[in-house]
Amino acid sequence: MTYVSIEGIAKRFKQPGGGVQTVFENIHFGVAKGEFVCLIGHSGCGKTTILNILAGLDTADDGVLLVGDKEVAGPSLDRAVIFQGHALMPWMTAIENIAFAVSSRWPDWDRAKVRAHCQKYIDLVGLTGAERKRPAMLSGGMKQRVGIARALSIEPKMLLMDEPFSALDALTRGTLQEEVLRLCAATQQTVFMITHDVDEAILLADRIVLMTNGPQAKIAEIVVNTLPRGRTRHDIHKHPHYYAIRNHIVDFLVERSRGFASAIPAGYDPRRPPETSPGTLRAAS
Repeated sequence: MTYVSIEGIAKRFKQPGGGVQTVFENIHFGVAKGEFVCLIGHSGCGKTTILNILAGLDTADDGVLLVGDKEVAGPSLDRAVIFQGHALMPWMTAIENIAFAVSSRWPDWDRAKVRAHCQKYIDLVGLTGAERKRPAMLSGGMKQRVGIARALSIEPKMLLMDEPFSALDALTRGTLQEEVLRLCAATQQTVFMITHDVDEAILLADRIVLMTNGPQAKIAEIVVNTLPRGRTRHDIHKHPHYYAIRNHIVDFLVERSRGFASAIPAGYDPRRPPETSPGTLRAAS
């Protein structure tokens, strides 16, 4: 079932010297219930703007964006956002940061019920014992865990993630990637995530949306991840489809994304971006 439907959205900005620049236009794609979708593209193509529009933090100049058959008209607790920075309130402890979100979601809950609910998600992300620590006392990875716990604690219908692991060291990033996989599988969470990391996208996503360079960026194609769920960082590269998918995405980022506007493939329809399964195609050929 399609839960998110993005239909023909565009974003334009006025230029200081006059005129208007179109960052992206005629963007069409959907996200199914329980699906994990990653969006990849070069800087400047409008990836974060699309996420902000989906979150209700920004508006599109054209088109419509539907979540659960309702048009997005502003922020909603049904859509939780995890930012690149942890975005924690520094004067609050870890559990207080989470409790602030929980109390916003369920204002009638008493303090004991809020605290018990927060503790459940602190335990879920492996932060038991760090409840009373403020952000300054936590490592970068622990801060992001608090952010993940806060987002999941309001039990959103959709999770939006804007490169949440990009500022972390490789070991911490890998650990949190697998933690997110585990949590999303357990909660059957619908996820839309922006990333620059091809391997991260292949590890996490069911489908990978490839965006051309801006200005006037478009969705070039959508790659279906044929690697079965239950992937891990340690064995993902052993799957026979892995390198075909990876090489296809890297080739797009290095070569095809730059020339797409001047050489649009025959039959391309932005309303129905082509879906490809590179691993399957390579195996069959």
